[in-house]
Parts: sequence; structure tokens; C-alpha cells
Amino acid sequence: MTPLQWSAHSGIHKASLTLPRFAALIALAATLAVMAGYSADNTPAQPLTHLRRIASPALPGSSVPNLFAADGRIFMSWVEPATPTPDPGQKARYAVKLATLDLNAHGTIATGTEPRWSEPRTIVVSDKLQVNWATFPSVIQLPDGTLAAHWLIDNGLVPGGYDISVHTALSADDGHTWSADVIPHQDSAKADHAFVSLFPHPENQLGIVWLDGREFARPGGNSKDDRHSHGMHLRFTTTNAAGGLGEDQLLNGTTCTCCQTDVAMTSDGPIIVYRHRTENEVRDIHIIRYVDHAWTQSRPVHNDGWTIAACPVNGPAITAMNRQVAVAWFTAAGGIPLIQAAFSTDAGATFSPPVRVDDGLPAGRVDIELLPDGSALVSWLERMLDGSAQIRVRRVEPHSNPGKQPIAGSAMTITSSSTMRTSGFPQMVRASDHVVFAWTVPGKPSEIHSAVAEISRK
Repeated sequence: MTPLQWSAHSGIHKASLTLPRFAALIALAATLAVMAGYSADNTPAQPLTHLRRIASPALPGSSVPNLFAADGRIFMSWVEPATPTPDPGQKARYAVKLATLDLNAHGTIATGTEPRWSEPRTIVVSDKLQVNWATFPSVIQLPDGTLAAHWLIDNGLVPGGYDISVHTALSADDGHTWSADVIPHQDSAKADHAFVSLFPHPENQLGIVWLDGREFARPGGNSKDDRHSHGMHLRFTTTNAAGGLGEDQLLNGTTCTCCQTDVAMTSDGPIIVYRHRTENEVRDIHIIRYVDHAWTQSRPVHNDGWTIAACPVNGPAITAMNRQVAVAWFTAAGGIPLIQAAFSTDAGATFSPPVRVDDGLPAGRVDIELLPDGSALVSWLERMLDGSAQIRVRRVEPHSNPGKQPIAGSAMTITSSSTMRTSGFPQMVRASDHVVFAWTVPGKPSEIHSAVAEISRK
């Protein structure tokens, strides 16, 4: 394994500047980026140690990795070409693949033991698989060891948009074979169904949340006057081992059209986060909780007040441990781009004021993981002076008073990247005292890279 080139960054945040002043902001960020050491609260400058690259199991042309951790194992799913050079007139076929990384079998990274991804398993191959930088397949492990996967099928263009369907399947043998696929949305609309989150539902085997365009696709569905009767939906259902579906439930009828959803499991039940959309085009992050066998009304994590008459394609991320919850998200309210993070100690019933996490010019694309000590690690994409970008992380601690702003430590760069759409959304997941990263490197062909690090001790 080769150590990655990384650097530490001061915990000092730059003054808020508006979008037209990006050049000055980038220069300031570049200057502060070389500052190492400790923040004012004596937080270590490097939240992670022993960062090492792991050889990727994915073929050239691969993209959109997704990570999930359970029982000390990391599951990575991705998309790669199944027919690198299709015959003339033949549509390219793509495969959804799965590999696992067993950190229990390799000991600590500090010992020099090299972690290795398993041999890839194939979940599905299709010439209709949607390959998209912003919405991507996923795999999770359910409490009984069953694996659940989802992917998207592109059924072609339709008036006003796309006909995209969600497909799910289960595996009882660690991903070697899969059940017949099930379409969870029970409408017949030729519309966009995407931005899926899977989770173990407390009252059934698998919970599924997605953005649903069945009303949005109707005539007038995206018109200003008709938006709330024909908006993009947030919907939910369940499925079981036999493929039986639960009720197709509407959770919210006015969401942002193309921002990712996310779900975390607390000891009280699941919590959904997504980007809401109001009649006046305010697109802040909202949550919905599962309480007493029912979903609560949507409410904001924080009232940023970001008004934007377009989808920013920048969804939130959530993590939970028992009743502690942490959420990270991108906003640009008032023309100021920033990454926010907030904590909850009551399973999402209330949240702390947010703290700014970025280094001055974020592109968003966030992820978040709670660490064993109750702090959180936030990752995001930061723009650079030369037009490139970096994947960075920052450790954030909840304040001892839940009503006060969390404390942001110093940031660290994981690797260089790009703000191109083809760089996708970098992924991060924690397993015990380790954090695993995966990201897409744009190119012809693109590649998936991955790395692992140990969580530093204070």
C-alpha cells in the first residue's frame, strides 16, 4: 500500500464572502491550507492517521462507488462496463458489482497489514442500467445477514423527462446469488423514480425511500402555479424476503427534484433526511422520523433560507448511534456556499445550531460518520485555486450544551479530486476504529480509488 499525500488545515474559518468574490476566497483558502497544528480548542490537526490506499477491485471505466459497514466489514458497490467494446449498433451493457473489505481479518492498519477487497460479485447486468453521477446503486446488510441491493433502470425518454424505475433484490448467500428484482413504487407512471435510500425497517425486512416523479411528470407538474399539486414526492415502502410489498406511502409532496436522500437508524427508529422545496423555492434540509409506528411531519434541521429556483444536486448525509444523530449538508443561502453540521441527542427530535465545516469554498457532496467518542467526521469537496478540488474531512464535536453550536476541529485533505460531475460523490464509512473512503477519478476511462485510515486518539 502507498501512503496518500495529505495535509492538515487550520480549524479557523474564513470570513463569509459572496459568490462573485470566489477568486479572493480561493486564494485565502489556499494560504490557510498549508497551516498545520492545533485549533484553539487544542483539537488534533489530523483526525485520522495511517491513511493508506487500497487496490481497487473495480475495472477501468468504473464509477459511483457506494459504501456500507456492518459487523466489521465494508461493502462497496459500483457500476462498471460489462461490454467494454460493444458491437456497432449494440447498446453498452453495464454491471452493478459488489466487493467486501473485512477489517477484522487484517488487524490494524498501523501494523502494516494490507487490507484487500474481495473478488467482485455481480448483482445485475443490463443495457438499460442508468449510469448517473448523482444517483447510484447501493447495497446494505440487514440484521439477519441478508444483503439488499438497489439499482435504476432507464426505460427511455418520455414527454417532460425520463422513465426511470427503481429495482431491488435480496441475497441470502453474501451476494453470490440474488432474488428476482422487485419494483417498489406501485404506480404505472412513466416518470423519474430515483435517489434511493435503503434501511432495515423495524417492522419489516427492508425499508425503501426514494424521490418519485409520478405527479411531477404530469402536464403542468413543474409549472409555478401547479407545483404543489404536482411536485416531486418523497415516498416510502417496505419489502420482505418473499418480495411482498408494503403500502406505497407519500411522506412529502414537495421535494427538491434531484438531491440525494439518506437514512440513519437510531435506537428509537429510522430518520430520513432530504432537501425540501417550498412554494417560494426555499430548499433547506428537512427530516422525517419514524415514531410510534408512523412517520412524523417533515421539519427543517435548520432554517438556512436558501432560495434557489433550480436543483443544486447536493443532498444531505446523516449518521446515528443510539439516540445521538449528526447531519451534514451543503447550502448557499445569501450567495455564501458552506457546509453545515448539527447534532441531536434525542434521536432527531431537536438539533443543535449548526457549525460551519468547510474551508471557504466548498462544492458540497458531503458525507458524515459518528466516531466512537461521540464526535463526527464530515467529508466534503473543497474547490482549489487552480480549478481542481480536494476531498477533505473535519472532526466536529457536539457542545456539552446541546443548545449551543458544535465545535469544529482542524481539517485534513484525503486526496485531490475534481468538481466535474464525473467525479461523483465521494463516499466514507466507519467500521470500529477505521474509516474507509471510496471515490471516482474522472478520465477515459474513469477509475474507482479507495483508502483506509485509523481514527486518531485525542
